Amino acid sequence: MPELVKMYIRNVVIGFGIAAAFVAVLLWFNVANLWSLVAASDVGLLAVFLLWFMHGIVFAGVQFAWAVMAMAEKDSGPRRGTPVAHEFQPVRVPAEEQSRQKRQLNSGR
Repeated sequence: MPELVKMYIRNVVIGFGIAAAFVAVLLWFNVANLWSLVAASDVGLLAVFLLWFMHGIVFAGVQFAWAVMAMAEKDSGPRRGTPVAHEFQPVRVPAEEQSRQKRQLNSGR
């Protein structure tokens, strides 16, 4: 199996593990009366599963993105662009003044 696929699977498992811990903390601390709602409902297990699954998708994506971005090589050189070798010089641009009648026609009056 390619190394990138192994890394993806590993980070997805980590993300779903974090999601499981997150949902457990939500239920343990009864955030928004969530534990009471789940315990009193006949489809409470489905609700917990969906809560875990949806958070797992988000956390797995974030975990994999973080792992990929952490693979970037560190630059030791300057982080700014190359210095400009010449000086900028002002350039004259001729501008013609429009008559009052042309300005009124262009503005749609």
